[in-house]
Amino acid sequence: MPAAAWATLIISAVIIALTAVALLRVIFHLRAVRATLVSTTGGVRAVADLTSTVPDRLTSVNASLKPVRDFCETV
Repeated sequence: MPAAAWATLIISAVIIALTAVALLRVIFHLRAVRATLVSTTGGVRAVADLTSTVPDRLTSVNASLKPVRDFCETV
């Protein structure tokens, strides 16, 4: 094979190897971001549970606050 063919093969292999390494780095970064998002989602759910509306057993309070809730939803 001529030298130009060998040079083309070597340069192609280097480009492919660098691209593969870059893609692996992206995969690892995305996995780290996913882990962070999972823990953040868990925290948001905990806050949502702690700040949920008044339980259904307090229907008189819920009925009294219904106009306020309706107004807040329009804002």
